[in-house]
Amino acid sequence: MTNTAVPAPPHPTSPPPSRPIRTPRHVWPLLPLGTGAMLLAVGGRWDIAVAAWIFPVLLLRFTRLTRAWSGALWIWLAHLAAAVFWVQESAIGFNAVVFTGALALAALQTLPFLADRLLTPRLRPAPAALVFPAGVAAAEFLINLLSPFGTAFGSLAVTQHANLPLLQVVSVTGPWGIGFLIGYVASTANRIWDSSSWRGGVVCTAVLLSVLLAGGARLTLSPPQGTTVRIAGVSPARTVTERLQTTLARFADGPGGVAAAPATAVRPAMTAVEDDLLAATRREAAAGAKIVIWPEEAVRTQESQESAAVAAARAQARRSGIYLEIGVRVYSTTAPAYGRNEAFLIDPRGTVLWTYQKAHPIAGSERYTPGDGHVPIVRTPYGRLANVICQDADFPALMRTRADIMLVPAHDWKEYGAAHTDKAVLAAVEGGYALIRQDAGGVSAAYDAEGHVLATSDYFTTGRQTMVAYVPVHGVTTVYDRTGDTFAWLCLAALAALTVTAVVRPRRPEDR
Repeated sequence: MTNTAVPAPPHPTSPPPSRPIRTPRHVWPLLPLGTGAMLLAVGGRWDIAVAAWIFPVLLLRFTRLTRAWSGALWIWLAHLAAAVFWVQESAIGFNAVVFTGALALAALQTLPFLADRLLTPRLRPAPAALVFPAGVAAAEFLINLLSPFGTAFGSLAVTQHANLPLLQVVSVTGPWGIGFLIGYVASTANRIWDSSSWRGGVVCTAVLLSVLLAGGARLTLSPPQGTTVRIAGVSPARTVTERLQTTLARFADGPGGVAAAPATAVRPAMTAVEDDLLAATRREAAAGAKIVIWPEEAVRTQESQESAAVAAARAQARRSGIYLEIGVRVYSTTAPAYGRNEAFLIDPRGTVLWTYQKAHPIAGSERYTPGDGHVPIVRTPYGRLANVICQDADFPALMRTRADIMLVPAHDWKEYGAAHTDKAVLAAVEGGYALIRQDAGGVSAAYDAEGHVLATSDYFTTGRQTMVAYVPVHGVTTVYDRTGDTFAWLCLAALAALTVTAVVRPRRPEDR
């Protein structure tokens, strides 16, 4: 009788014992399905929150069933398609600089998939399950450090802005925690797909439920404090805004031409906007507003007339007895910026408390010299007020400040305004303060420190461009405010440690 050795089955929780030399045909549909889902999770106006949880599962499955480097190439192309889609759906100007940036960001977003494909076969199941989530969080953090768009693109957290129980985790980990959780779900789903073992699924479910329950408890047990202040955001009426835009469009050489134009050619249209804003400010102050905020570039003025425009706002703040935040676009003949993008806070005595310059101009379209990134803070009877401008709020490190109310004058456009304002809620929860984003050419909103929407107004659907909110005057201190990006650095360290472990550890027979 001949004994025929029967090979032992692979360990039930091990990664797949081998990789196919050629990609099976049934694997290819995963690529377009995953890419299609990713297009709905890029931080744009057509986002669907659940798509952010689906596409990593499908694309990770694709890479696990293909050769490492060919699979990585396809994933890179998928992310490049998503980046181009985001630029197009958001109506951001597409040029060589933007395309080059998209190539680089897509490469960073591919790294977690490549790391998972190379490392998981050489690791035990528990540490292997952490490769992809740590890689996602680390890649998002690096994108935020390197990209001129901050978290506006490349952050999965922004797709979950309406899920308040989940959103509370960013007060501990920053936005990187949500990327980690989405990656952990994808890794666990693929582990179950590989081995049919639900052990890892139980752990993953417990982690996710714990986060949601803790977030729900924070919302229920720690509501914002009751004392509030009435804040009004006012934008100029569309009629005077359109008249000014028509006037400025006559100068083919752009901001430099506006700066050098005779005052009589531009000043009447500029003054009409200023007068409209001052009238709206008087109206809202009379109605009880104690703080009034104008949007980014609300006032447009030649450099020689800047002091007069600020003086008019100071006089109005003094007469109305309010704190007044104004956004000013200054046209200068000095190249290459040809001006400044500033915000002034004026107190009820008419004193200018700060002058802040935008720290993160939009790459490819704004040539302003960036400000120093120092966020101003002032104590008032209504808490500690702070200020950034528009895209500055997409940079978590800049937004970590001990404030009670963050004022964010902004100026977007129809295709992107709502999506951009939605993202600002993350900064409020991360920093533990109320956030008021007054947007000319977009959607304005007021959030409390837990992400509740206190008020909102769409520039394109309302006749009067005003938003009024009763805002808590006391913020909270968050873990993220104290520890900063420690969680992201830990993910980077964990990924490095897992890489070393995979390299030095001998491969087991069942892994070959």
